[in-house]
Amino acid sequence: MAPNTVDSKTISPITEDGSMDRRGNPAVKAKTGKWKSSILLLVNYGLVTCAFFGVGVNLVVFLRRVLHQDNAEAANSISKWTGTVYIFSLIGAFMSDSYWGRYITCAIFQMIYVTGLVILSLASWFLLVKPSGCGDPETQCNPPSTAGVALFYLSTYMIAFGNGGYQPSIATLGSDQFDETDPDEARSKVAFFSYFYLALNVGSLFSNTVLVYYEDAGQWVMGFWVSAAAATLALVLFLLGTPNYRYFKPSGNPLTRIAQVLVAACRKWRAHTPARGELLHELDGDEAYREAGIRKILHSDQLKYLDKAATVTEEDYCEPENLKNPWRVCTVTQVEEVKCILKMLPIWLCTIVYSVVFTQMASLFVEQGTTMNTNIGSFHVPAASMSVFDILSVLAFIAIYRRMLVPVMARLSGNPQGLTELQRMGVGLVIGMAAMVVAGVVEVERLKRVPASTPDQPSSLSVLWQVPQYALIGASEVFMYVGQLEFFNGQAPDGVKSFGSSLCMASISLGNYVSIMLVSVVTTLTAGDRRPGWIPGNLNSGHLDRFYFLLAALSLVDLAVYVACAMWYKGIKLDSNGERGKVAVHV
Repeated sequence: MAPNTVDSKTISPITEDGSMDRRGNPAVKAKTGKWKSSILLLVNYGLVTCAFFGVGVNLVVFLRRVLHQDNAEAANSISKWTGTVYIFSLIGAFMSDSYWGRYITCAIFQMIYVTGLVILSLASWFLLVKPSGCGDPETQCNPPSTAGVALFYLSTYMIAFGNGGYQPSIATLGSDQFDETDPDEARSKVAFFSYFYLALNVGSLFSNTVLVYYEDAGQWVMGFWVSAAAATLALVLFLLGTPNYRYFKPSGNPLTRIAQVLVAACRKWRAHTPARGELLHELDGDEAYREAGIRKILHSDQLKYLDKAATVTEEDYCEPENLKNPWRVCTVTQVEEVKCILKMLPIWLCTIVYSVVFTQMASLFVEQGTTMNTNIGSFHVPAASMSVFDILSVLAFIAIYRRMLVPVMARLSGNPQGLTELQRMGVGLVIGMAAMVVAGVVEVERLKRVPASTPDQPSSLSVLWQVPQYALIGASEVFMYVGQLEFFNGQAPDGVKSFGSSLCMASISLGNYVSIMLVSVVTTLTAGDRRPGWIPGNLNSGHLDRFYFLLAALSLVDLAVYVACAMWYKGIKLDSNGERGKVAVHV
């Protein structure tokens, strides 16, 4: 995303992107925002992530050992829960963009999040983990009580609601701390998204190493209380930064603005659209848009049917009040908002298959690991802790990409960011596909090493053979999810910035639900009276490798569709203070 060229002599001491201080005045650059506020938000996000993964990374094991669910049921339960986490991001984004603003939305959903973690800790302590310390590989827990199960699902879905609503708003609030009309701050804004994903992985590192080890040993209650404490500390730090944040005014319900464009276009379906965009209806000056907290968007040539909504007909000239009725005549900026959202949707849909690949790391990768040799000498390695190699891969590839690949690719392509967002997302799809092939090959080798005399026992293949598939998933995340965050946040119109950030989370959500569907369909089609199926309760009698190869094949098809959509896509064009700037996005 290339920042607009701005003469350094014209740089203002106050922000020019519409951001304000907490009193509603234009934000002074020297006193608000920038890295001072962003670093605090990154620490907040890291702690929230630590708390989330302290619960989520080993939850599939908790469901099997404490709630006595089988493999397929536990995998689907995790997919439903994870999917719900990210589908709630759409609710958080809507409230943030429309009514509450980013700051209030983050605060409210973090309070819900902390409450859910406390309830989960209490329910596990008093009702579920009985006898105390059960749920390790050796000690069976008592059958859970109805009250315990009810509180478990209430608390985990409160965690899902709180975390989901918080995530898109914190990403957008963090990027709001940089004024993209200032060249230096614009460069920092691009870097912020890499550090944002870095904070996510640093935060989860403790959960995936220390907490998962104690939880796997039966210390579930301690693990959940540590997560609750981390989330509480995150909330306190977030509130401490209140005086120095930069704020944006919520711009009202975007659904109404979208509906107005569609209704106005349909009413004028017979109208002739002017050949030149300058002849379409637009407000003079920028003052009205500034008051609404958005910037003017220039006309684009794609999806021209929607231009009918901004076409002024003879009837409109005869009845001037029509020009003030957005249900009859919309502005070019309002029409372009709808176009931007519609143009992003094909790209977004193509990311869902990747999210199906990504979600296997929290479910089937863990179940695969539990059926391997998890001992290294006398040390036991919890299968869920193997995700630490995903985290380490993310940390390594963020450094490699920013320090090595960007300078090289910038010289080759002429793009100062190295690869465009869409190019990075395409690379992520390819690496994700490779991860599924590697996982399938590992599963083939694991099955070869299952003792014939004791088919219910784990394979002799070391769990360390999973390292490559975790590392490849981590590398693909750097390209796919960081690219997604930059793309959807940068290409979303000002009035729906949190919605843009939520699209990344919603992709993960639908990926989880598609994974549920695939697991269910594959189980139904491959299992019978005498066939255990590809994903049975005992993976030693199944063919999980075929499921991984199926995902690789689906990823290949998805890649072809994605390339076609990316080549068609044209970026948003903003008119800011008379400076016409286009966010360059291409393949």
